[in-house]
Amino acid sequence: MVLFYGLVYAAEPVNKSFWDNIAIGGYDAVAYHEPDNIKQHKAIQGDSSYQYNWKNAKWYFSSKNNLDMFIKNPDKYAPMYNGYCSNALSLGEGLVKTDGTHWQIFSDKLHLFYSAQGRNRWVEV
Repeated sequence: MVLFYGLVYAAEPVNKSFWDNIAIGGYDAVAYHEPDNIKQHKAIQGDSSYQYNWKNAKWYFSSKNNLDMFIKNPDKYAPMYNGYCSNALSLGEGLVKTDGTHWQIFSDKLHLFYSAQGRNRWVEV
């Protein structure tokens, strides 16, 4: 049942801004995975100069190196559930938008959350 649940949401569109189609609040999906950023729990804003269109959304990166890394393996760096709130999905609340500021890496996968409360629920478990 859990596998089916994950497959259903994997086919959903990417969480992006309404007007300009920017994914995950314009944050750099690769930068979340960098050890210093994980340790400091620091989200890095991307730059429109380093942009890649994937899954009908614009993904921004803070450097050409991060852009190239994403292009080579977007599934490794893109957030789970296409950037929708992992906590809301785990509670059956559906696709709840996130802005890229509340996040956590679990088993080398990026999870985004609507709020700090949802993130804390996962961290404390």
